[in-house]
Amino acid sequence: MPRLSEVTVWVGRTGKRIAVTVVGFGLIAVGLVLLVMPGPGLLLIAAGLAVLATQYTWARRALDETKKRAGSATRRLRRGNAA
Repeated sequence: MPRLSEVTVWVGRTGKRIAVTVVGFGLIAVGLVLLVMPGPGLLLIAAGLAVLATQYTWARRALDETKKRAGSATRRLRRGNAA
């Protein structure tokens, strides 16, 4: 039978993972809605991925790819405006 301290640690970790998942996907959902409505949709999607990246490897990879593409788009815009 597991000790009370082991159960407490497990509940704490599981609770944190559930909270991160709910908040992260909530931010992504609101961001998706704001893509078609006025608002900072892309920023909320990136924020949701950042929250999820604290617990999930797939989200970390998606966030890294998003950062890379955002940097590339920023460089393209700056070159286009400078010319």
